[in-house]
Amino acid sequence: MATSLEDLKVLQSAERIADDVWKRVVGWEGFAKDTIGKQLVTAVDSVGANIAEAYGRFHYGEKTRFLYFARGSLFETKYWLNRSYARNLIEQKQLYAYALQLSEIGRQINAFAGSLKSQQKQDKHFGRIREPQAEYLFDEDEEISNLFTPDDLSWLESAQTDNGQSPISNLQSPQEATYD
Repeated sequence: MATSLEDLKVLQSAERIADDVWKRVVGWEGFAKDTIGKQLVTAVDSVGANIAEAYGRFHYGEKTRFLYFARGSLFETKYWLNRSYARNLIEQKQLYAYALQLSEIGRQINAFAGSLKSQQKQDKHFGRIREPQAEYLFDEDEEISNLFTPDDLSWLESAQTDNGQSPISNLQSPQEATYD
């Protein structure tokens, strides 16, 4: 049975860290919250949002594209966490804990993307539209002269081109043809 969005472990991990970061940032003072805090919360929320969007997409290429966006947001989150630590907004112990969580989420995103790529390769009909191949039969005993009825040949001989000649008067058999 397919996994629902809410059951995705990678999404659950992303939601946990996003909610924890929010709880910390909401307590920061005005300037820190307005500058680094908004960037950090937006980045960490974007990890889960892009995982959810990947889940909702139909085509493999779109799914992996949004997983790559999630991974990009993960690295942006790491950047803002490092800035938060450098500006004494979070402690080193908390930075380390977040780094471990984000590294695990990164591995989960990579595994999810790898799984999608494997599924795509296994899908034999991905991106292909094929019609059943037609079988053309030819009886070797039947003469080619039976290709046209006598009425067809008479009509062709009586038809005239713009210059008044029959269109088949210039036709030659392969033995009579000369090639320049």
